[in-house]
Amino acid sequence: MPLLNKVRTAVSGGPGGDTATHSLSRLRSALTLFFALDGFLFAGWVVRIPAVKQQTGASAGDLGLALLGVSAGAVVTMTLTGRLCRRHGSHAVTVATAVLLSLSVALPALTRSPLALGLVLLVFGAAYGGINVAMNSAAVDLVTALRRPVMPSFHAAFSLGGMLGAGIGGLLAGSLSPTTHLLGLTVVGLALTAAAGPVLLRHPSPALPETLAAPAGRKAAGKPSRAARRTVVVFGVIALCTAYGEGALADWGALHLEQDLGAHPGVAAAGYSVFALTMTAGRLSGTLLLERLGQTRTLVAGGTTAAAGMLLGALAPTVWATLLGFAVTGLGLANIFPVAVARAGAIAGPGGVATASTLGYGGMLLGPPSIGFLADWFSLPVALTTVAVLAAGAAAMGYWARNAGADPAS
Repeated sequence: MPLLNKVRTAVSGGPGGDTATHSLSRLRSALTLFFALDGFLFAGWVVRIPAVKQQTGASAGDLGLALLGVSAGAVVTMTLTGRLCRRHGSHAVTVATAVLLSLSVALPALTRSPLALGLVLLVFGAAYGGINVAMNSAAVDLVTALRRPVMPSFHAAFSLGGMLGAGIGGLLAGSLSPTTHLLGLTVVGLALTAAAGPVLLRHPSPALPETLAAPAGRKAAGKPSRAARRTVVVFGVIALCTAYGEGALADWGALHLEQDLGAHPGVAAAGYSVFALTMTAGRLSGTLLLERLGQTRTLVAGGTTAAAGMLLGALAPTVWATLLGFAVTGLGLANIFPVAVARAGAIAGPGGVATASTLGYGGMLLGPPSIGFLADWFSLPVALTTVAVLAAGAAAMGYWARNAGADPAS
């Protein structure tokens, strides 16, 4: 019987038990900081996109092509990072990619043409994709060692870091040039990496094969079976469904409020903020929720809640009902991505995390253009109901895969 969700603390009581528990606690704090740093740096870059667009003289089309560099770099690197983690360890790869992300975030502000911007965003995207796979792989190992479902807390740190980065960036946008701001982010990123990196480098992955049972679906040689690989893809698609909704609301939520419901621009802008706040709150309470419900029930309840919330958000005739729908959607989607990545990692290790993360990131890219095409063919409210359809699909797939990996509550 897997022990995840059954035991609240790491194994203790034997020789060095207290030391081991303290070590795991330090690892958790360090990893939490890396998740927050990732969100902080990415949001800091995003808020300076308009200024960088003006600086490079890029048209809207040129900027769109340049921004594809982030996506291309991330997707390509995500497929390779799992191998690097298996060869060098997820802790070392996390630190290395954090350094690269900190350095590369300053590069866009140094460009003067759309082509140069696209090239440096390839590097930035590669670092962003790499650190996401590496730190999630490290988190999966730590969750296994702690025997507590704390994965949502790491993703909550990412969300909080993103909110902090966007808030500070918005305040500084009027007084600092993009170059000064993004170079400042580099300094912050390198300083925090120097502070937390040694903790990861001094401590190997805690999920040791001689002390922890191998996840279900692994072959004796450590490679996942064909059935396990198929299950990992299922969890990757579940992550995609979540990211699809997040990307869709980020790009189209405000427009729906303003264009279809006549909301004031300030109120419309609050639409995504409400969604992001409830998603962060949901992740902060995710560990408690997982301990009470287990992973499968959390996936099913989250997908069902998000589907109901998005139907309200897309089809409600009033602004406040729509905002309520966005808030409920954020609560529902909050823990689906962390659980899907954790389950994929438990089944197939870093390769599983890489697959689930790549598919999830693909959902983030797929959502906004899909909503745009459907809005042209039908209407924006109808297009937004696809978020509800995919959330319900995530719930169904989560129930179907309930016996895969470790889920005592299934």
